[in-house]
Amino acid sequence: MTSINIEKAKILIVDDSSINLKFLSNTIASEGWEIIVATDGDTAIKQAEYAQPDLILLDVMMPGIDGFETCDRLKANAATSHIPVIFMTALSNPIDKVKGLSIGAVDYITKPFQKEELIARLKLHLKLNYLTKEYATQNQLLKQEIAERIAAETALQQLAEELEKKVEQRTAELKKALQELQQTQIQLVQNEKMSTLGQLVAGVAHEINNPVNSISGNLKYLENYLYQILKILKLYIDKYPELDKEIQSEIQSFDLEFLMEDLPYLLKSLKAGTESILNISKSLRLFSRADNTTKIAFNIHEGIESTLLILKHRLKANKNRPEIKVIAKYGNLPLIDCYPGQLNQVFMNILANAIDALEDQGKWCLADEKENQYPIQNTKCPTIWIRTEISADNKNVIISIKDNGPGMSPEVMKRAFEQLFTTKKVGAGTGLGLSISRQIVEEKHQGKLSCISAPGEGAEFIIELPISSTPKNEDKLKKPDESGLNNMSLQLQMRG
Repeated sequence: MTSINIEKAKILIVDDSSINLKFLSNTIASEGWEIIVATDGDTAIKQAEYAQPDLILLDVMMPGIDGFETCDRLKANAATSHIPVIFMTALSNPIDKVKGLSIGAVDYITKPFQKEELIARLKLHLKLNYLTKEYATQNQLLKQEIAERIAAETALQQLAEELEKKVEQRTAELKKALQELQQTQIQLVQNEKMSTLGQLVAGVAHEINNPVNSISGNLKYLENYLYQILKILKLYIDKYPELDKEIQSEIQSFDLEFLMEDLPYLLKSLKAGTESILNISKSLRLFSRADNTTKIAFNIHEGIESTLLILKHRLKANKNRPEIKVIAKYGNLPLIDCYPGQLNQVFMNILANAIDALEDQGKWCLADEKENQYPIQNTKCPTIWIRTEISADNKNVIISIKDNGPGMSPEVMKRAFEQLFTTKKVGAGTGLGLSISRQIVEEKHQGKLSCISAPGEGAEFIIELPISSTPKNEDKLKKPDESGLNNMSLQLQMRG
Protein backbone atom coordinates (compact mmCIF):
# COMPACT_ATOMS: atom_id res chain seq x y z
CA MET A 1 0.00 0.00 0.00
CA THR A 2 1.34 3.45 -0.90
CA SER A 3 0.61 6.93 0.38
CA ILE A 4 -2.00 7.56 -2.34
CA ASN A 5 -3.58 4.05 -2.41
CA ILE A 6 -5.88 3.89 0.65
CA GLU A 7 -8.82 2.11 -1.00
CA LYS A 8 -7.91 -1.17 0.73
CA ALA A 9 -7.62 0.32 4.20
CA LYS A 10 -8.61 -1.74 7.22
CA ILE A 11 -10.38 0.14 10.05
CA LEU A 12 -11.23 -1.14 13.55
CA ILE A 13 -14.37 0.48 15.09
CA VAL A 14 -14.67 0.16 18.89
CA ASP A 15 -18.03 1.31 20.36
CA ASP A 16 -20.59 -0.20 22.71
CA SER A 17 -23.47 1.59 20.91
CA SER A 18 -25.07 -0.42 18.12
CA ILE A 19 -26.48 2.81 16.59
CA ASN A 20 -22.99 4.34 16.38
CA LEU A 21 -21.58 1.12 15.01
CA LYS A 22 -24.23 0.97 12.29
CA PHE A 23 -23.70 4.61 11.29
CA LEU A 24 -19.96 4.34 11.25
CA SER A 25 -20.00 1.03 9.40
CA ASN A 26 -22.30 2.36 6.67
CA THR A 27 -20.28 5.55 6.30
CA ILE A 28 -16.95 3.73 6.11
CA ALA A 29 -18.30 0.98 3.85
CA SER A 30 -19.23 3.62 1.30
CA GLU A 31 -15.50 4.25 0.82
CA GLY A 32 -14.79 0.57 0.21
CA TRP A 33 -12.68 0.14 3.32
CA GLU A 34 -12.63 -3.09 5.29
CA ILE A 35 -14.40 -2.86 8.66
CA ILE A 36 -13.63 -4.68 11.91
CA VAL A 37 -15.96 -4.20 14.92
CA ALA A 38 -15.42 -4.49 18.66
CA THR A 39 -17.81 -3.48 21.46
CA ASP A 40 -15.39 -3.32 24.41
CA GLY A 41 -11.75 -2.54 25.18
CA ASP A 42 -10.53 -6.10 25.78
CA THR A 43 -11.96 -7.32 22.48
CA ALA A 44 -10.52 -4.30 20.68
CA ILE A 45 -7.01 -5.08 21.95
CA LYS A 46 -7.25 -8.71 20.75
CA GLN A 47 -8.69 -7.68 17.36
CA ALA A 48 -5.93 -5.10 16.91
CA GLU A 49 -3.17 -7.64 17.68
CA TYR A 50 -4.65 -10.19 15.27
CA ALA A 51 -6.00 -8.10 12.35
CA GLN A 52 -3.42 -5.26 12.42
CA PRO A 53 -5.83 -2.52 11.19
CA ASP A 54 -4.58 0.65 9.54
CA LEU A 55 -6.66 2.87 11.85
CA ILE A 56 -8.70 2.50 15.09
CA LEU A 57 -11.83 4.52 15.89
CA LEU A 58 -12.10 4.23 19.69
CA ASP A 59 -15.02 5.36 21.81
CA VAL A 60 -14.01 6.96 25.09
CA MET A 61 -16.97 5.93 27.22
CA MET A 62 -17.37 2.14 27.30
CA PRO A 63 -18.24 -0.49 29.92
CA GLY A 64 -15.30 -2.29 31.44
CA ILE A 65 -12.09 -0.55 30.53
CA ASP A 66 -12.76 2.84 28.97
CA GLY A 67 -11.20 4.25 25.82
CA PHE A 68 -8.29 5.93 27.61
CA GLU A 69 -7.11 2.72 29.25
CA THR A 70 -7.68 0.77 26.05
CA CYS A 71 -5.52 3.27 24.12
CA ASP A 72 -2.88 3.18 26.83
CA ARG A 73 -2.68 -0.64 26.55
CA LEU A 74 -2.57 -0.50 22.75
CA LYS A 75 0.37 1.91 22.83
CA ALA A 76 2.15 -0.16 25.46
CA ASN A 77 1.93 -3.25 23.24
CA ALA A 78 4.75 -3.47 20.66
CA ALA A 79 2.42 -5.28 18.23
CA THR A 80 -0.15 -2.42 18.19
CA SER A 81 1.76 0.68 19.28
CA HIS A 82 2.17 1.87 15.70
CA ILE A 83 -1.58 1.87 14.84
CA PRO A 84 -3.06 5.42 14.90
CA VAL A 85 -6.04 5.87 17.29
CA ILE A 86 -8.84 8.45 16.84
CA PHE A 87 -11.06 9.00 19.86
CA MET A 88 -14.83 9.31 19.43
CA THR A 89 -16.52 11.23 22.28
CA ALA A 90 -19.37 13.52 23.16
CA LEU A 91 -17.18 15.15 25.79
CA SER A 92 -16.08 18.66 24.96
CA ASN A 93 -13.82 19.22 27.97
CA PRO A 94 -10.31 20.25 26.74
CA ILE A 95 -8.75 18.34 29.62
CA ASP A 96 -10.16 15.06 28.30
CA LYS A 97 -8.84 15.83 24.83
CA VAL A 98 -5.39 16.62 26.17
CA LYS A 99 -5.43 13.42 28.17
CA GLY A 100 -6.32 11.39 25.09
CA LEU A 101 -3.64 13.01 22.96
CA SER A 102 -1.06 12.59 25.72
CA ILE A 103 -1.50 8.81 25.85
CA GLY A 104 -1.05 8.43 22.09
CA ALA A 105 -4.23 9.33 20.21
CA VAL A 106 -3.80 11.21 16.95
CA ASP A 107 -7.17 13.00 16.81
CA TYR A 108 -10.65 13.46 18.24
CA ILE A 109 -14.03 13.16 16.51
CA THR A 110 -16.95 14.54 18.49
CA LYS A 111 -20.48 13.19 18.53
CA PRO A 112 -22.83 13.58 16.81
CA PHE A 113 -20.79 12.65 13.74
CA GLN A 114 -20.63 14.65 10.55
CA LYS A 115 -20.20 12.24 7.66
CA GLU A 116 -18.01 14.54 5.54
CA GLU A 117 -15.81 15.46 8.49
CA LEU A 118 -15.53 11.84 9.52
CA ILE A 119 -14.45 10.70 6.03
CA ALA A 120 -12.04 13.64 5.67
CA ARG A 121 -10.37 12.94 8.98
CA LEU A 122 -10.12 9.22 8.27
CA LYS A 123 -8.55 9.85 4.86
CA LEU A 124 -6.13 12.36 6.35
CA HIS A 125 -4.93 10.02 9.06
CA LEU A 126 -4.81 7.04 6.73
CA LYS A 127 -2.59 9.00 4.39
CA LEU A 128 -0.47 10.20 7.29
CA ASN A 129 -0.20 6.65 8.54
CA TYR A 130 0.79 5.34 5.14
CA LEU A 131 3.29 8.18 4.67
CA THR A 132 4.74 7.42 8.08
CA LYS A 133 5.04 3.75 7.21
CA GLU A 134 6.60 4.56 3.87
CA TYR A 135 8.99 6.99 5.51
CA ALA A 136 9.93 4.37 8.09
CA THR A 137 10.40 1.79 5.34
CA GLN A 138 12.50 4.17 3.24
CA ASN A 139 14.44 5.22 6.31
CA GLN A 140 15.10 1.58 7.15
CA LEU A 141 16.16 0.89 3.58
CA LEU A 142 18.39 3.94 3.67
CA LYS A 143 19.95 2.84 6.95
CA GLN A 144 20.42 -0.63 5.51
CA GLU A 145 21.99 0.81 2.35
CA ILE A 146 24.25 3.05 4.43
CA ALA A 147 25.25 0.07 6.56
CA GLU A 148 25.88 -2.00 3.44
CA ARG A 149 27.94 0.80 1.90
CA ILE A 150 29.94 1.23 5.09
CA ALA A 151 30.48 -2.52 5.21
CA ALA A 152 31.42 -2.52 1.53
CA GLU A 153 33.79 0.41 2.00
CA THR A 154 35.31 -1.27 5.05
CA ALA A 155 35.69 -4.51 3.14
CA LEU A 156 37.11 -2.63 0.16
CA GLN A 157 39.56 -0.77 2.37
CA GLN A 158 40.55 -4.01 4.08
CA LEU A 159 40.90 -5.68 0.69
CA ALA A 160 43.01 -2.77 -0.55
CA GLU A 161 45.22 -2.99 2.54
CA GLU A 162 45.56 -6.75 2.14
CA LEU A 163 46.27 -6.30 -1.56
CA GLU A 164 48.86 -3.63 -0.78
CA LYS A 165 50.48 -5.92 1.78
CA LYS A 166 50.47 -8.78 -0.72
CA VAL A 167 51.94 -6.49 -3.39
CA GLU A 168 54.64 -5.33 -0.96
CA GLN A 169 55.30 -8.91 0.12
CA ARG A 170 55.37 -10.12 -3.46
CA THR A 171 57.59 -7.21 -4.48
CA ALA A 172 59.97 -8.04 -1.64
CA GLU A 173 59.93 -11.71 -2.64
CA LEU A 174 60.56 -10.84 -6.29
CA LYS A 175 63.32 -8.42 -5.30
CA LYS A 176 64.92 -11.08 -3.12
CA ALA A 177 64.50 -13.68 -5.86
CA LEU A 178 66.03 -11.27 -8.38
CA GLN A 179 68.98 -10.59 -6.09
CA GLU A 180 69.45 -14.31 -5.51
CA LEU A 181 69.17 -14.94 -9.25
CA GLN A 182 71.71 -12.20 -9.97
CA GLN A 183 74.06 -13.60 -7.33
CA THR A 184 73.57 -17.10 -8.71
CA GLN A 185 74.20 -15.90 -12.27
CA ILE A 186 77.27 -13.96 -11.20
CA GLN A 187 78.55 -16.92 -9.19
CA LEU A 188 77.88 -19.28 -12.09
CA VAL A 189 79.74 -17.02 -14.49
CA GLN A 190 82.63 -16.64 -12.05
CA ASN A 191 82.63 -20.37 -11.30
CA GLU A 192 82.69 -21.09 -15.02
CA LYS A 193 85.60 -18.69 -15.46
CA MET A 194 87.46 -20.22 -12.54
CA SER A 195 86.59 -23.71 -13.77
CA THR A 196 87.91 -22.90 -17.23
CA LEU A 197 91.03 -21.34 -15.71
CA GLY A 198 91.38 -24.32 -13.39
CA GLN A 199 91.09 -26.79 -16.26
CA LEU A 200 93.62 -24.82 -18.28
CA VAL A 201 96.05 -24.53 -15.37
CA ALA A 202 95.55 -28.18 -14.42
CA GLY A 203 96.14 -29.21 -18.03
CA VAL A 204 99.28 -27.14 -18.28
CA ALA A 205 100.52 -28.47 -14.95
CA HIS A 206 99.85 -32.03 -16.11
CA GLU A 207 101.62 -31.51 -19.42
CA ILE A 208 104.60 -29.94 -17.61
CA ASN A 209 104.65 -32.58 -14.90
CA ASN A 210 105.06 -35.59 -17.17
CA PRO A 211 108.23 -34.54 -19.06
CA VAL A 212 109.73 -32.89 -15.98
CA ASN A 213 109.22 -36.06 -13.96
CA SER A 214 110.95 -37.93 -16.76
CA ILE A 215 113.85 -35.47 -16.76
CA SER A 216 114.07 -35.52 -12.97
CA GLY A 217 114.09 -39.30 -12.87
CA ASN A 218 116.68 -39.66 -15.67
CA LEU A 219 118.98 -37.05 -14.07
CA LYS A 220 119.71 -39.53 -11.31
CA TYR A 221 120.88 -42.13 -13.84
CA LEU A 222 122.76 -39.50 -15.87
CA GLU A 223 124.61 -38.34 -12.77
CA ASN A 224 125.58 -41.92 -11.96
CA TYR A 225 126.64 -42.69 -15.54
CA LEU A 226 128.75 -39.54 -15.85
CA TYR A 227 130.35 -40.24 -12.50
CA GLN A 228 131.34 -43.69 -13.71
CA ILE A 229 132.64 -42.37 -17.03
CA LEU A 230 134.68 -39.62 -15.34
CA LYS A 231 136.03 -42.13 -12.85
CA ILE A 232 137.20 -44.46 -15.63
CA LEU A 233 138.63 -41.52 -17.60
CA LYS A 234 140.59 -40.27 -14.62
CA LEU A 235 141.83 -43.80 -13.87
CA TYR A 236 142.93 -44.18 -17.49
CA ILE A 237 144.89 -40.90 -17.42
CA ASP A 238 146.52 -41.85 -14.13
CA LYS A 239 147.56 -45.29 -15.41
CA TYR A 240 148.68 -44.11 -18.80
CA PRO A 241 150.21 -40.66 -18.45
CA GLU A 242 151.94 -40.95 -21.83
CA LEU A 243 148.86 -40.51 -24.01
CA ASP A 244 148.67 -40.55 -27.74
CA LYS A 245 149.38 -37.09 -29.21
CA GLU A 246 145.95 -36.93 -30.87
CA ILE A 247 144.22 -37.84 -27.59
CA GLN A 248 146.38 -35.36 -25.71
CA SER A 249 145.45 -32.64 -28.20
CA GLU A 250 141.72 -33.31 -27.78
CA ILE A 251 142.00 -33.24 -23.97
CA GLN A 252 143.74 -29.89 -24.07
CA SER A 253 141.25 -28.46 -26.61
CA PHE A 254 138.15 -28.78 -24.35
CA ASP A 255 139.92 -28.47 -20.99
CA LEU A 256 139.09 -31.86 -19.50
CA GLU A 257 140.11 -30.81 -16.00
CA PHE A 258 137.58 -27.92 -15.98
CA LEU A 259 134.88 -30.17 -17.43
CA MET A 260 135.37 -32.74 -14.69
CA GLU A 261 135.16 -30.01 -12.03
CA ASP A 262 132.16 -28.17 -13.55
CA LEU A 263 130.02 -31.14 -14.57
CA PRO A 264 128.77 -31.93 -11.00
CA TYR A 265 127.72 -28.29 -10.55
CA LEU A 266 125.93 -28.40 -13.89
CA LEU A 267 124.01 -31.50 -12.84
CA LYS A 268 123.17 -29.91 -9.50
CA SER A 269 121.80 -26.86 -11.31
CA LEU A 270 119.69 -29.08 -13.60
CA LYS A 271 118.28 -30.90 -10.57
CA ALA A 272 117.44 -27.58 -8.87
CA GLY A 273 115.73 -26.35 -12.03
CA THR A 274 113.62 -29.48 -12.44
CA GLU A 275 112.71 -29.37 -8.73
CA SER A 276 111.62 -25.76 -9.14
CA ILE A 277 109.44 -26.69 -12.13
CA LEU A 278 107.90 -29.53 -10.12
CA ASN A 279 107.11 -27.12 -7.28
CA ILE A 280 105.50 -24.73 -9.76
CA SER A 281 103.44 -27.59 -11.20
CA LYS A 282 102.35 -28.59 -7.70
CA SER A 283 101.31 -24.99 -6.93
CA LEU A 284 99.32 -24.81 -10.16
CA ARG A 285 97.47 -27.99 -9.28
CA LEU A 286 96.75 -26.69 -5.77
CA PHE A 287 95.31 -23.47 -7.15
CA SER A 288 93.12 -25.15 -9.75
CA ARG A 289 91.56 -27.83 -7.56
CA ALA A 290 87.77 -28.29 -7.86
CA ASP A 291 85.92 -28.57 -4.54
CA ASN A 292 82.41 -27.16 -4.90
CA THR A 293 80.60 -29.89 -2.98
CA THR A 294 82.66 -30.97 0.04
CA LYS A 295 84.92 -29.14 2.46
CA ILE A 296 88.38 -30.62 2.97
CA ALA A 297 91.32 -29.91 5.25
CA PHE A 298 93.56 -27.32 3.62
CA ASN A 299 96.79 -25.47 4.32
CA ILE A 300 96.01 -21.76 3.83
CA HIS A 301 99.68 -20.96 3.14
CA GLU A 302 99.74 -23.33 0.18
CA GLY A 303 96.71 -21.55 -1.28
CA ILE A 304 98.34 -18.13 -0.90
CA GLU A 305 101.61 -19.28 -2.42
CA SER A 306 99.93 -20.98 -5.38
CA THR A 307 97.96 -17.76 -6.03
CA LEU A 308 101.14 -15.68 -5.88
CA LEU A 309 102.69 -18.04 -8.39
CA ILE A 310 99.81 -17.45 -10.83
CA LEU A 311 100.28 -13.69 -10.40
CA LYS A 312 104.09 -13.87 -10.58
CA HIS A 313 104.31 -12.16 -13.98
CA ARG A 314 102.36 -9.16 -12.67
CA LEU A 315 104.74 -8.65 -9.75
CA LYS A 316 107.79 -8.11 -11.94
CA ALA A 317 109.13 -4.63 -12.63
CA ASN A 318 107.86 -2.79 -15.71
CA LYS A 319 108.32 0.62 -17.32
CA ASN A 320 105.84 2.25 -14.93
CA ARG A 321 107.07 0.89 -11.60
CA PRO A 322 109.73 -1.24 -9.93
CA GLU A 323 109.13 -4.82 -8.82
CA ILE A 324 106.28 -5.30 -6.35
CA LYS A 325 107.73 -6.76 -3.16
CA VAL A 326 105.74 -9.44 -1.34
CA ILE A 327 106.52 -9.70 2.37
CA ALA A 328 104.90 -12.71 4.01
CA LYS A 329 104.78 -13.29 7.74
CA TYR A 330 103.07 -16.61 8.42
CA GLY A 331 101.78 -17.68 11.81
CA ASN A 332 101.19 -21.16 13.15
CA LEU A 333 97.92 -22.17 11.51
CA PRO A 334 95.92 -25.39 11.62
CA LEU A 335 94.53 -27.05 8.54
CA ILE A 336 90.98 -25.75 8.23
CA ASP A 337 87.95 -27.41 6.66
CA CYS A 338 87.08 -25.30 3.62
CA TYR A 339 86.65 -25.15 -0.14
CA PRO A 340 90.28 -24.56 -1.23
CA GLY A 341 89.48 -23.61 -4.81
CA GLN A 342 87.01 -20.95 -3.66
CA LEU A 343 89.43 -19.53 -1.08
CA ASN A 344 92.12 -19.39 -3.77
CA GLN A 345 89.62 -17.37 -5.80
CA VAL A 346 89.31 -14.93 -2.87
CA PHE A 347 93.09 -14.64 -2.59
CA MET A 348 93.30 -14.10 -6.36
CA ASN A 349 90.68 -11.30 -6.33
CA ILE A 350 92.23 -9.43 -3.39
CA LEU A 351 95.84 -9.78 -4.55
CA ALA A 352 94.93 -8.82 -8.13
CA ASN A 353 93.14 -5.72 -6.80
CA ALA A 354 96.20 -4.84 -4.72
CA ILE A 355 98.42 -5.10 -7.80
CA ASP A 356 95.96 -2.94 -9.77
CA ALA A 357 96.05 -0.32 -7.02
CA LEU A 358 99.86 -0.31 -7.01
CA GLU A 359 99.86 0.01 -10.81
CA ASP A 360 97.73 3.18 -10.44
CA GLN A 361 99.88 4.68 -7.68
CA GLY A 362 102.10 6.60 -10.11
CA LYS A 363 105.81 7.24 -9.64
CA TRP A 364 107.81 4.97 -7.37
CA CYS A 365 111.32 5.22 -5.92
CA LEU A 366 113.74 2.32 -5.61
CA ALA A 367 113.12 -0.02 -2.73
CA ASP A 368 114.88 0.42 0.57
CA GLU A 369 116.13 -3.05 1.48
CA LYS A 370 116.15 -2.13 5.17
CA GLU A 371 112.39 -1.72 5.19
CA ASN A 372 111.43 -5.34 5.62
CA GLN A 373 109.19 -5.31 8.71
CA TYR A 374 105.38 -5.63 8.77
CA PRO A 375 103.69 -3.20 8.50
CA ILE A 376 105.69 -0.50 6.72
CA GLN A 377 104.21 2.98 6.38
CA ASN A 378 105.19 5.22 3.48
CA THR A 379 107.56 2.64 1.99
CA LYS A 380 109.54 3.70 -1.08
CA CYS A 381 108.58 0.75 -3.25
CA PRO A 382 105.30 -0.95 -4.16
CA THR A 383 104.73 -3.60 -1.51
CA ILE A 384 102.16 -6.19 -0.51
CA TRP A 385 102.24 -7.57 3.02
CA ILE A 386 100.62 -10.89 3.85
CA ARG A 387 100.14 -11.92 7.47
CA THR A 388 98.42 -14.96 8.94
CA GLU A 389 97.64 -15.69 12.57
CA ILE A 390 95.11 -17.25 14.93
CA SER A 391 92.64 -14.95 16.72
CA ALA A 392 93.01 -14.27 20.44
CA ASP A 393 90.09 -16.61 21.26
CA ASN A 394 91.62 -19.40 19.14
CA LYS A 395 88.39 -19.69 17.14
CA ASN A 396 89.38 -18.09 13.85
CA VAL A 397 92.19 -17.98 11.32
CA ILE A 398 93.00 -14.39 10.28
CA ILE A 399 94.58 -13.55 6.92
CA SER A 400 95.61 -9.95 6.28
CA ILE A 401 96.54 -8.69 2.80
CA LYS A 402 97.75 -5.08 2.78
CA ASP A 403 99.17 -2.82 0.08
CA ASN A 404 100.68 0.68 0.09
CA GLY A 405 98.61 1.86 -2.88
CA PRO A 406 96.49 5.05 -3.09
CA GLY A 407 93.81 3.76 -0.70
CA MET A 408 90.06 4.40 -0.88
CA SER A 409 87.82 7.34 0.02
CA PRO A 410 84.98 6.81 2.55
CA GLU A 411 82.46 6.93 -0.31
CA VAL A 412 84.25 4.18 -2.23
CA MET A 413 84.70 2.16 0.98
CA LYS A 414 80.92 2.09 1.55
CA ARG A 415 80.36 0.56 -1.89
CA ALA A 416 83.48 -1.58 -2.18
CA PHE A 417 81.58 -4.86 -1.79
CA GLU A 418 78.58 -3.88 -3.95
CA GLN A 419 77.89 -5.99 -7.01
CA LEU A 420 78.96 -4.36 -10.28
CA PHE A 421 80.61 -1.41 -8.49
CA THR A 422 84.13 -0.66 -9.71
CA THR A 423 86.48 2.32 -9.83
CA LYS A 424 88.57 0.80 -12.60
CA LYS A 425 88.52 1.96 -16.18
CA VAL A 426 85.95 0.57 -18.60
CA GLY A 427 86.95 -2.95 -19.55
CA ALA A 428 89.47 -3.22 -16.70
CA GLY A 429 87.09 -4.51 -14.03
CA THR A 430 83.65 -6.11 -13.64
CA GLY A 431 82.84 -4.98 -10.09
CA LEU A 432 82.24 -8.61 -9.08
CA GLY A 433 85.51 -9.69 -7.45
CA LEU A 434 84.99 -8.32 -3.94
CA SER A 435 81.27 -9.10 -3.96
CA ILE A 436 81.93 -12.73 -4.81
CA SER A 437 84.82 -12.87 -2.33
CA ARG A 438 82.55 -11.71 0.51
CA GLN A 439 79.93 -14.27 -0.53
CA ILE A 440 82.52 -17.06 -0.50
CA VAL A 441 83.97 -16.04 2.87
CA GLU A 442 80.75 -15.19 4.71
CA GLU A 443 78.11 -17.44 3.13
CA LYS A 444 80.17 -20.47 2.11
CA HIS A 445 82.56 -20.47 5.07
CA GLN A 446 80.62 -18.53 7.77
CA GLY A 447 83.56 -16.16 8.12
CA LYS A 448 84.03 -12.43 7.73
CA LEU A 449 85.65 -10.24 5.08
CA SER A 450 86.36 -6.61 5.97
CA CYS A 451 88.47 -3.74 4.69
CA ILE A 452 90.44 -0.91 6.30
CA SER A 453 91.49 1.94 4.03
CA ALA A 454 91.96 5.68 3.77
CA PRO A 455 93.20 7.96 0.99
CA GLY A 456 97.00 7.79 0.76
CA GLU A 457 97.28 4.94 3.27
CA GLY A 458 96.71 1.88 1.10
CA ALA A 459 94.12 -0.80 1.76
CA GLU A 460 94.08 -3.81 4.06
CA PHE A 461 91.66 -6.70 3.55
CA ILE A 462 91.13 -8.97 6.55
CA ILE A 463 89.74 -12.47 6.12
CA GLU A 464 88.49 -14.31 9.20
CA LEU A 465 87.70 -18.02 8.82
CA PRO A 466 86.37 -20.29 11.59
CA ILE A 467 88.63 -23.09 12.81
CA SER A 468 87.10 -26.57 12.96
CA SER A 469 86.83 -27.85 16.54
CA THR A 470 87.19 -31.53 15.60
CA PRO A 471 90.09 -33.32 17.34
CA LYS A 472 91.42 -34.44 13.96
CA ASN A 473 91.81 -30.85 12.89
CA GLU A 474 93.28 -29.71 16.20
CA ASP A 475 96.01 -32.36 15.88
CA LYS A 476 97.03 -30.81 12.59
CA LEU A 477 98.15 -27.55 14.19
CA LYS A 478 101.68 -27.04 12.94
CA LYS A 479 104.20 -24.57 11.66
CA PRO A 480 104.36 -23.72 7.95
CA ASP A 481 106.33 -26.44 6.20
CA GLU A 482 109.87 -25.46 5.35
CA SER A 483 109.51 -26.52 1.72
CA GLY A 484 106.70 -24.03 1.30
CA LEU A 485 108.72 -21.18 2.80
CA ASN A 486 111.79 -22.14 0.80
CA ASN A 487 109.64 -22.20 -2.29
CA MET A 488 108.39 -18.69 -1.42
CA SER A 489 111.97 -17.51 -0.93
CA LEU A 490 112.96 -19.01 -4.27
CA GLN A 491 109.99 -17.33 -6.00
CA LEU A 492 110.89 -13.94 -4.52
CA GLN A 493 114.44 -14.35 -5.67
CA MET A 494 113.34 -15.32 -9.17
CA ARG A 495 111.18 -12.19 -9.44
CA GLY A 496 114.34 -10.09 -9.32
